[in-house]
Amino acid sequence: MSERNILNLGKSIFGVFFITGNMCLFGYLITKEEDFAIGGLFLLIVGSALNLLIILILLLSAVFIPSRSDACLKAIGILMINIPIAIIYALIGLNLN
Repeated sequence: MSERNILNLGKSIFGVFFITGNMCLFGYLITKEEDFAIGGLFLLIVGSALNLLIILILLLSAVFIPSRSDACLKAIGILMINIPIAIIYALIGLNLN
């Protein structure tokens, strides 16, 4: 996997979870449907586990393949942007009820 592919992987995973989190939050804010809140909670749990798994794989790849370490660490940095966003969205969701 080339450096560009590793960065694209990090950006893609970040984008998928960011967009779905926005859909859940704003879907609930606009419609007040409980399904969006349940989906958001499910996304928070599953998304956290998947992001941590991908970060672990990238971290191991950076350790065992030093030529790819820069790209892996940049992709990990991109994925870690989701952490404070998820915390903020969870706090917003918990304070709405």
